[in-house]
Amino acid sequence: MNKFEMLFERLPQNIECALITSDINRRYFTGMKSSDGTIAAFRDKAYLFIDFRYIEKAGKIVKSAEVVEQKKLYAQLGELFRSRGVQNIAIESQSMTVSQMNVLKRLFKDIEIIDTDVLSNSINSMRMIKDAVELECIQKAQRIAELAFDGILGFIREGVTEREIALELERLMMINGAEAMSFDTIALAGTNTSMPHGVPSDKKVCRGEFVLMDFGAVYNGYHSDMTRTVCVGEPSEEMRSVYNIVLEAQNAAINAAKAGISGQNLDHIARSVIEEAGYGEYFGHSLGHGVGMEIHEKPNASPNYKNPLNAGSVVTIEPGIYLAGKFGVRIEDFVILTENGCINMTKSAKNIISL
Repeated sequence: MNKFEMLFERLPQNIECALITSDINRRYFTGMKSSDGTIAAFRDKAYLFIDFRYIEKAGKIVKSAEVVEQKKLYAQLGELFRSRGVQNIAIESQSMTVSQMNVLKRLFKDIEIIDTDVLSNSINSMRMIKDAVELECIQKAQRIAELAFDGILGFIREGVTEREIALELERLMMINGAEAMSFDTIALAGTNTSMPHGVPSDKKVCRGEFVLMDFGAVYNGYHSDMTRTVCVGEPSEEMRSVYNIVLEAQNAAINAAKAGISGQNLDHIARSVIEEAGYGEYFGHSLGHGVGMEIHEKPNASPNYKNPLNAGSVVTIEPGIYLAGKFGVRIEDFVILTENGCINMTKSAKNIISL
């Protein structure tokens, strides 16, 4: 069963056509990266309309849909809809713009445009559960990031700047096979580590400071995500204590992670460790999020996510404590949920590292 067939198993029977226009979902269904293109999927067949820039590549890569060279898209869609007697089309409500939707409604007045979340939600539910090929891509992305982490440990020293650390991490990921960065690399030092998503600056690393790095690689469209906090020189007793509390919270959550637990409960397990240690007010973000073709996707491990997590989902486990004006610590792994527990894809050491 291909992904289009899986999609229509999730959609209501009355929906005749799914119009897929977002870059991410187009790649998810066809396996091909492109900056433009439109999929018109039916229960028995799918069509990929793609322009001249990509037509040769699409002909070689795309096997799940008939590839059609896009010349006048709306005229071509209209001809296809007429030939198949289409009465309704479901659109990606969570990514299509109002302007794009209005064009469809104006041009196809006799066709019902289903603009509820039904298509977007159905695709999201598919993407939450990764198959073996997807998991292999995510694991390869993670290995790339870990090679970069191994390399950066020999680069970090007194006097290098946050920007230089971030740039070197990205260089190492690219030479080890990354397609792109998962997101803008975070590299922070000293008091800046108390900002969970701070931006690397020209601040130089000093002895006795934490360096916090949050980074990831993309491999074949799939992302990795990891955070490590290391120390240049020896940490203070307070730094060591906070680090160990964060590590304890993370280990508690990893040990509890399995299919069926709610995102809310998983978050609570880690948060309780930090709260009991007296640092609850300094852990201000959620425990984790789904990772796949986007760096943040469902499901979530957050106080507000009450749904059970599914086997085959990939979720980050990233507790942190952030003490403004002093320092911050975050440790992030990501795991594959299984029926009986989880598989931790992050292999880099988590004991406190002194450089």
